[in-house]
Amino acid sequence: MTGKTAPPAKKPAQAAAKKKAVPGPKEEAAPKEEAAPKEEAAPAPATEEPPAPEHPPEQPPAPTEEPAPIHTEAGAEATPVPAEGSPAEPPAPAPEPKLEKPKEEPPSCPLSLAVEEVSENSFTLTWKAPEHMGRAGLDGYVVEICKDGSSDWKAVNQEPFLSTRYTIPNLSSGDKIHVRVMAVSASGTSVPATLEQPVLIREILQLPKIRMPRHLRETYIRRVGDAVNIMIPFQGKPQPKVSWTKGGQPLDTNRINIRNTARDTIFYIRQAQRGDSGKYELTVQINGTEDKATLDIQVVEPPGPPQNLKLVDVWGFNVALEWTPPADNGNSEIKGYRVQKSDKKSGKWFTVLERCTRTSCTISDLIIGNTYSFRVFSENICGLSDSAAVASGVAYIEKTKTTYQPEKIPQRDMMEPPKFTQPLTDRTTTRGYSTHLFCSVRGFPQPKIIWLKNQMEIREDPKYIALIDQGVCSLEIRKPGPFDGGVYTCKAVNALGEASVDCRLDVKGEI
Repeated sequence: MTGKTAPPAKKPAQAAAKKKAVPGPKEEAAPKEEAAPKEEAAPAPATEEPPAPEHPPEQPPAPTEEPAPIHTEAGAEATPVPAEGSPAEPPAPAPEPKLEKPKEEPPSCPLSLAVEEVSENSFTLTWKAPEHMGRAGLDGYVVEICKDGSSDWKAVNQEPFLSTRYTIPNLSSGDKIHVRVMAVSASGTSVPATLEQPVLIREILQLPKIRMPRHLRETYIRRVGDAVNIMIPFQGKPQPKVSWTKGGQPLDTNRINIRNTARDTIFYIRQAQRGDSGKYELTVQINGTEDKATLDIQVVEPPGPPQNLKLVDVWGFNVALEWTPPADNGNSEIKGYRVQKSDKKSGKWFTVLERCTRTSCTISDLIIGNTYSFRVFSENICGLSDSAAVASGVAYIEKTKTTYQPEKIPQRDMMEPPKFTQPLTDRTTTRGYSTHLFCSVRGFPQPKIIWLKNQMEIREDPKYIALIDQGVCSLEIRKPGPFDGGVYTCKAVNALGEASVDCRLDVKGEI
């Protein structure tokens, strides 16, 4: 019996030794304390042994004497086992430090939770996204509410949503509601962002006020046939009463459609007509308190043509025109007139004046021999009139007939005796080199010029060439010799008298 029970006693002892072999290397630094765990560990295998009921009288001394040597022997036999497995088992826990899951922290708390609007049965919250959303990203937000005095929090939304604005509906007026918002991701739920004070569900009164757009504060101009579609926002709580009138009378619903919402009113006309022009009064009223605004609509169209266009006068290269304003200005002020002319030869119209602000004009620089027609358009904010006023007559630019009358100038006595304005000067020349003698004379009638040498008139001698041009007298002496020297005289003679000048000419021999 004892032999049969011994083998099973050793197996648990060896198993216990193997279980303790893993932490053994970590506790090698405290060998003196090994005895205590051995005594405490001895009873553990004894209690786990299945053959213990076969020796009931021997069980009490077993834990005190026999198991200790068995554990020590098993420990002695087991000690080489962890020694052999120690180099193989320590690498197993080596990959365990890669703890990635603890790093996946839940997102941080949502920021700036606030109440945006409160009504009689709902309120709207706004907040900002948390600073940290985690690696897994944000799945959305969960909104929870709790009545004041209770600790029962209930989620308002079943599935997380990503919007940072949420309206909580279906609340009872007068309740005080605590609210909190949590960010949710795959790594967990954030710390909730909670309002410090509960929200009182009640309607907040707001005075009625019309917010008229800037472009509608002035006259709103549309053309005939265009659609008029105007939206005017307003505010007020509770829901204000909106009404439109024109001249104190209700609007014609057959032509004008009005659609009101909680925040604005829409004024719509499918096809505007000139009769739709006028001032419309908008009133927004809450319990005797009201706000009013005026909408001024002007429906316009092109004007009619000018009237009574006349060709007043034609003179020289100019034409004068006159006309009167159109009978229909198109429900808009006339900004000016456009004047055009047409030459009969080409038949084309050319603009002469644009936006002429008067009802008359003068057209100049017309071409002689051409025949012209004229027409005038009127112009307003929509543009030019569809048709023009055409002058009944035409303008023919004729050549002006003039007779030349020479100016009568009193005759003046221009007779004058000869007079030398530039005398002759003495000259010295070299033999064989031609020379010139010059002087200037005036007189009327033109005087006759006579050249003299040593008081002897020089006649047709090829050696001398005498010229006169514009009162300048010249005498050329060609290749003079020693006998050509002497006194030369220039004499001017006309019917009123004569005058003369002289000079000396010296001829030197060759050097």
